[in-house]
Amino acid sequence: MNRIRSAVASTTGDLKIIGGLGGFAGMLELPTLKEPVLVSATDGVGTKVLIAEELGIYGTVGIDLVAMSVNDLLVTGARPLFFLDYLAVGRLEPEKAVALVEGVAEGCRQSGCALLGGETAEMPDLYQGGHFDLAGFAVGVVEKSAIIDGSRVQAGDVIIGLPSSGVHSNGFSLVRKILEVNRITYAMDEVEGFSGGSVGATLLTPTKIYAKDVAALMQAAEVRAMAHITGGGLPENLPRVIPDGLSARVERSRWTVPPLFDTLQRLGNVETAEMFRTFNMGIGYVAIVPAADAEKAIAAVPGALVIGEVIKGDNRTEIV
Repeated sequence: MNRIRSAVASTTGDLKIIGGLGGFAGMLELPTLKEPVLVSATDGVGTKVLIAEELGIYGTVGIDLVAMSVNDLLVTGARPLFFLDYLAVGRLEPEKAVALVEGVAEGCRQSGCALLGGETAEMPDLYQGGHFDLAGFAVGVVEKSAIIDGSRVQAGDVIIGLPSSGVHSNGFSLVRKILEVNRITYAMDEVEGFSGGSVGATLLTPTKIYAKDVAALMQAAEVRAMAHITGGGLPENLPRVIPDGLSARVERSRWTVPPLFDTLQRLGNVETAEMFRTFNMGIGYVAIVPAADAEKAIAAVPGALVIGEVIKGDNRTEIV
């Protein structure tokens, strides 16, 4: 507790925290809004933690943990307020626990939210051989009149894609199987497509947190809908924010799929449709804006680009 105290304190920013670390519950004052609506999201890191275990690198999955929840609540237009984490271990190893919590704190700093508290559970009968698991949830707030729910999306609106930082935290069971079948270890260097150093280091690249990008987008353009591209990829996540009677038409030629995904597809002999359902394929987040605002939206976020448009249809994603 003493070692993580400074990491937790570094996440408060301009938020008004009541009390300190170590209580039974954390408290935070709500920002002043006319009709505040609380928004929450929860997630974990999945089997990506197995790679962290094998390499002994723990800080990056803490960032992943925050990203997976914060990116989900951002789609409503909410500002992240606080995050709580849950760490389950077989045996508490202080160095590992501190690294994990420091990673969570870094994710919170990137998100602009406070690490308000958490729980560490020691369960030797359930987690053995150094295994552990991470879960957490984020809470944000949005003015009721400013909620983004996709209801204003119209045919002709433009789909803006924001680049991902890699595989993020989805599809790692498939990734691990592909590497196993091809006898590729995490320690290997100079493997085609793995540009982040070793295979393991490339795969542990943290999920990008889109809080600052989303704030810039909302400042520059009328954002009518947003989607976090996680499990299910573009085909399954875009329809979640598009009204009935409309579909998303995504043009594959609009962006360059990172070489890592091409390598995984080739090594695993994976069909293209399955790749798009499992991975983000280089697009980690999307926003839908009026066509008249497309240029302003692209200018607001480095790397942003138009990847498609909204068309009349039966609520699906057509990847051309």
